[in-house]
Amino acid sequence: MKKIIFGIVLLFIIVGTIIFIITKNSKTDVKDNKVKVAEVAHSIFYAPQYLADKKGFFKKEGLEVEFILTPGADKVTSAVLSKDVDIGFCGSEASIYVYKNNKKDYIVNFASLTNKDGSFIVSREKIDNFSLEDLKGKYIIGGRKGGMPEMTLEYTLKQNGITLDEVTIDTSVEFANMASAFMSGTGDFVTLFEPSATKLENEGKGYVVASLGEYGGNVPYTSYNALKSYIKNNKDTIKKFTNAINKGLDYVSKTDNKTLAKELMDYFPDMKEDELEKMVERYKSINAWKTTTYFSKKEFDHMEDILIEAKELDKKVPFKDLVDNSFNHE
Repeated sequence: MKKIIFGIVLLFIIVGTIIFIITKNSKTDVKDNKVKVAEVAHSIFYAPQYLADKKGFFKKEGLEVEFILTPGADKVTSAVLSKDVDIGFCGSEASIYVYKNNKKDYIVNFASLTNKDGSFIVSREKIDNFSLEDLKGKYIIGGRKGGMPEMTLEYTLKQNGITLDEVTIDTSVEFANMASAFMSGTGDFVTLFEPSATKLENEGKGYVVASLGEYGGNVPYTSYNALKSYIKNNKDTIKKFTNAINKGLDYVSKTDNKTLAKELMDYFPDMKEDELEKMVERYKSINAWKTTTYFSKKEFDHMEDILIEAKELDKKVPFKDLVDNSFNHE
């Protein structure tokens, strides 16, 4: 009888242990599949990301992704460094600033989304046949000093023979407040992403006259990054995330603008479908989006040229330290 009782007790212990292990592993899996992403702005410029979410590409990879709006690359970087989020989505220049500060566990770029600057030059007055010469003697809201929008603007002007003495560039306005500052009467020009540029046009407060990205050339303008330690310890998660973004890029390149506009309505509910279609066309026309998440060293070098020209960098940093292409394909 004692042997029977002992056997039953032993069986309960074994079963209980198995259930505990299964439950523990199940909870760990759920936690590991949750990914928090700090995004620098909510813009049509990042359509492939939203469509990767809309089409269920993250879920198909087994990921539950939460996007948290964190305006400004500096704030995105802070969120990653403090481990408030797992992944940062902002300008690649942010990784250079952290690296130059000799931080041991610095941030590394692992997937690129955009080919170039996604901002448009918006004029207060209607200008037919705009040229950069029209900016001479004018006041431009350019964005935060050291940020890619402002540095690309400076680089573009210099490359086209316009010195910074010939224009006034306001770097005191935070990225998120540039449109409202322009609407309140500040400046003759402002550089804005979509949908802010179209909103100004619709309200009769400005006119889109050019794409800054077309002037500035190809750079890994906005990319995904994470702490070096996070990437090392979560390679499977990073790979799955990158796979989903690649599917988003592929979907955007193969889908007509009208369909994309309809699907983006959930992410930009205050915009009309025809307005979204117009914005998608604007970005497609300048080849704004990558075909894959692969980082080009040539384009990364060009970005560093822009930083050096802006005196935000004295010499180039090692590409191999700041970019992990092991999750990408060319």
